[in-house]
Order: sequence, then structure tokens, then C-alpha cells
Amino acid sequence: MSPAEEERSLSLPERWPRASKFALSACAAAVAELVTFPLDLTKTRLQMQGEAAVRRDGAAAGQAVPYRGMLRTAAGIAQEEGVRKLWQGATPAVYRHIVYTGVRMVTYEHLRDSVLGRTEGESFPLWKAVVGGMSAGAIGQFFASPTDLVKVQMQMEGRRKLEGKPLRFRGVHHAFLKILSEGGVRGLWAGWVPNVQRAALVNMGDLTTYDSVKHFLLLNTTLVDNSVTHSVSSACSGLVAAVLGTPADVVKTRIMNQPRDNQGRGLLYKSSMDCLIQTVQGEGFMSLYKGFIPTWMRMAPWSLVFWLTYEQIRRICGVSSF
Repeated sequence: MSPAEEERSLSLPERWPRASKFALSACAAAVAELVTFPLDLTKTRLQMQGEAAVRRDGAAAGQAVPYRGMLRTAAGIAQEEGVRKLWQGATPAVYRHIVYTGVRMVTYEHLRDSVLGRTEGESFPLWKAVVGGMSAGAIGQFFASPTDLVKVQMQMEGRRKLEGKPLRFRGVHHAFLKILSEGGVRGLWAGWVPNVQRAALVNMGDLTTYDSVKHFLLLNTTLVDNSVTHSVSSACSGLVAAVLGTPADVVKTRIMNQPRDNQGRGLLYKSSMDCLIQTVQGEGFMSLYKGFIPTWMRMAPWSLVFWLTYEQIRRICGVSSF
């Protein structure tokens, strides 16, 4: 058999392993994102409550009394804006995860297996898993930052309507075009620094924890590579990711949602560090954990749905377990 015929006889995952893993992880992420998106919307609204910089500059004059608490926020969105608004911004969120999750999963596996030298059946040093997870998350989020910016701003449109402010966007594509026209290409990456910082921390919790817990269980317990092991590993990864990523997520959300001048510069915060300092000084340290409960409640099922779906899709398509 000639090399060309031999290549044609291989399955798609064998012929294009990285492209296949990108597509499979993107599909699993899209499912997980749609299932858990209302919790992400609730988290974003909670993170904007009581923003000290807005109160100081008087930008919130005449606005409605903010919601308090996760349940009241979610119920208020459903009652005052409609149940469908719980999925407002879901389209750019799915776009984001197609790029973000696809890139981070392929990058992590490449770093783990080819650069950091993991050997199948042997323990993998935690520091190597941390390096791989943070690097993969940062790279994936940098490429996906424009879609995350659109998602955050669209999630706040319902609140603007209730406050009597004009809506900024007619849809996802209009949002992309408007941000591009007002801030240029750089405007699409507004807030990318805290975004990448958050992604690095989240993936240190998500990818690193899942991979480390899963292989620890396989090597040191009687558990086998099945849904039970995947569920336990994903539960641990969701909790650690929420604890590590929430502060950076609060900073990211506020920087992305702040008003900007004609040059695309933020009017409330000069940088992610400035936002962090203002938030802690004006609202206290625990304000960095605004939205933690819905963040954790979302990350836990998101992680569970994603990892179970991803592992099963890989198995069905003939790709080795993660």
C-alpha cells in the first residue's frame, strides 16, 4: 500500500488529530455553555452591582435600585425582561467557547504530551500540569477575547433598558462592528489583560485539577476510566476554578463594561490593577467575590457537562481518553 493510500485509510482523528480534538472540544463546550448560560448572565449582573467607580462619577444617577443576591437577580431578569433574556448574549458566548475551548484543549494536550513530556501510566508532576494549564488558558483566551467582550456587553443590555438608557447593539454582528468602528481593532481586545489573567487562573483550576485528579484516581485507586472518575474530577476542577478565577473575573467584567471615550480609553479604570485597587478600596476585599455562588454553581455543572460530553465524544470518535 502506497503512503497516499495508507493515509486515506486512516480515520479523520488519525489523519488530523489536532483539528479533530479542536472540533470535539468545541462541540462539548457549546453544549455545556447553553445548558449553564443563565448562571453566567446572573453572575455578570451581580458583579456590576454597587460599582464604586460608577457611584463616584455619578454615572448611575437615576438608575433603578440594584438587585441583591443570586436568586433575586435571576428572578428579576426573568420577571422584568423575560425568561428568554436569561440567554441574552448566548450567541457570542458559544462563539467564544468554540475558539477558547478549542484552542486551550489542543494547546494543553500538546504541551503536556510533547513539551512537558508526560508518560502514559506514570504520575505527572503538579508543577508541569500548572504550567500547561495556565499557558493553555492564557493562549486560548487571548484569541477569544473579542467574543468575550461582546458577550459581556450584550449581557448588560437588559439592565440598560430597565434604566431607560438606549440599547447599544441590535445583535451580535452589530456589536462586533460597532466596537470595531469606535475603538478599532484594539477595541476588540479591551480588557484582554484581566481576561487572560483570569483564564490562566481558571485553567490552573480546571485543566490542571481535572487532569491531576483524574490520573491520581486512576493510578492510586480502584476506579477506572469511566463516567464516575470523570464526574469526581470535574467536580473538583469546577470548585478550584471558581475560587481562583472569580476575583479576576470581576475585574474583567467591569473593565469590559465600562464606558469609553472616542479613542477607546476607559473612563472609569486605567488598567486592571487600577480597577482592582478601586474595587477593594471602595467596596472591600470580598467585593472581588461578587457573583461567586453563581460562578461556582455554573462552573460545577459546566465542568461536569463539558468533561462528560468531551470524554464520551472522544471515545465514540475513536480518540484516546483525555
